[in-house]
Amino acid sequence: MIAHYADKILTIFKRSYQSYGTRRIRFALQQAGISVSRRYIARVMKSLSLVSKYTIKRYRGYQTASNSAATANRLQRQFDVGTKQQIVVADLIYIRVNHCWNYLCVLLNLSNRQIAGYRVGKRKTADLV
Repeated sequence: MIAHYADKILTIFKRSYQSYGTRRIRFALQQAGISVSRRYIARVMKSLSLVSKYTIKRYRGYQTASNSAATANRLQRQFDVGTKQQIVVADLIYIRVNHCWNYLCVLLNLSNRQIAGYRVGKRKTADLV
C-alpha cells in the first residue's frame, strides 16, 4: 500500500528541490485529485528516506561544567555597603532587535544604586562585561 503513491510523492518532493514537507505534498496531491493523509505521506517519506531541507532542528538545553561550579557568596546578603564604591555588580540583559539577540551588560554600584557603566554587544562574551 505504501508504494501506491510513492512515485507521485517522490516526484513532487524532487520537483520542490527537497523543500516540501507533508503539508505541501498533501496540498499538491489534492490539486491533482488524490486524497491521502499527512500521516500516510510521512510514512512514505520515511520509507524513502526523504527529509525536507527546511526541517527545523530543535534546541535542547544542556548543563555545562562552567554553570555547575559553585560560586562563593562574598556578600552574605549584606547589601548596605556604605558610601564608597566598594562593590559593583553586573547584570546581563537580552534584547531582541530585528529578530536577532543583542546583549546589554549593566554595572551597578551597590552603595548608591546607580549605574556605574554599561555596554551593548551582539555577542555574549567576556569582553562585553
